[in-house]
Amino acid sequence: MQQLRFQLDGEFVELNQLLKLAGLCDSGGAGKMLVAGGGVTVDGKQELRKTCKIRAGQVVGIGDVRISVHT
Repeated sequence: MQQLRFQLDGEFVELNQLLKLAGLCDSGGAGKMLVAGGGVTVDGKQELRKTCKIRAGQVVGIGDVRISVHT
């Protein structure tokens, strides 16, 4: 399992943008498609809201990659 660490610049980042910024997809639109496909989790639960607000302390998973979000 690959562990990534993402540093927040503000209060939150939208889920589709996080996937793009973490390098897991090429664009926010591609990130939306990944979320819509049902393969993304937030804190261990499937997340289908493409622009869900991800805050510090949350963990986003896609496949065998986990992204820890920090301030």
